[in-house]
Amino acid sequence: MQPPVIDVIIPAFNEENAVGNVVKDLPQHLVREILVVDNNSRDDTRQAAEAAGATVLDEPRQGYGYACLKGIAHLKSKAIPPDVVVFIDADYSDYPEELPLLVSHLTENNLDLVIGSRALGKREPGSMTPQQVFGNWLATTLIEKLYGSRYTDLGPFRAVRFNKLLEMDMQDTTYGWTVEMQLKAAKLGFRTGEVPVTYRRRIGHSKISGTVKGTLLAGYKILSWIFKYR
Repeated sequence: MQPPVIDVIIPAFNEENAVGNVVKDLPQHLVREILVVDNNSRDDTRQAAEAAGATVLDEPRQGYGYACLKGIAHLKSKAIPPDVVVFIDADYSDYPEELPLLVSHLTENNLDLVIGSRALGKREPGSMTPQQVFGNWLATTLIEKLYGSRYTDLGPFRAVRFNKLLEMDMQDTTYGWTVEMQLKAAKLGFRTGEVPVTYRRRIGHSKISGTVKGTLLAGYKILSWIFKYR
């Protein structure tokens, strides 16, 4: 069998000190293109990503989902679309070299979506705030109760078949992106799975969990998706 065509999307906002590490540590011999979507950064995120070898797209509209949608639009324009898209954050908290774990689990088990689970894997102390741990537990518990799909995490490191990603018709432009994908996978009857991933303290300061405002907005958006989509 031919190996799958894999492209990577990395949303990035003010990650000049981290994004180059993410790009360099990805197994580039397995990946066709690494897209860094510069989400209106005010630092040298673009320069750092380009120096590491990534293709950089600009998305001036602030929002994690906007950045992801920009990357998807770019992949849709390709003459040969990818078979698999991997999403990973630009803060170097996930281990990019673990990409083959997600992709092999996806392809060998004929799955449509694989989440890199921090809950199942090894977390460095302090890498997730107490509110992140609780929020993930609450969200995944509600998803299982309301949708019948079991997840342990809403982790940003994930692999998805591109045709299934397009079928999901993703809409969220900010904090609800990850939970929207998992809810739609459940509603559409997609085959999903998880693999344990390693997680460390991010480089720099989190724009979401690192602030009270970001934490509250993310929590509200995640819960609203869970109940609204139900």
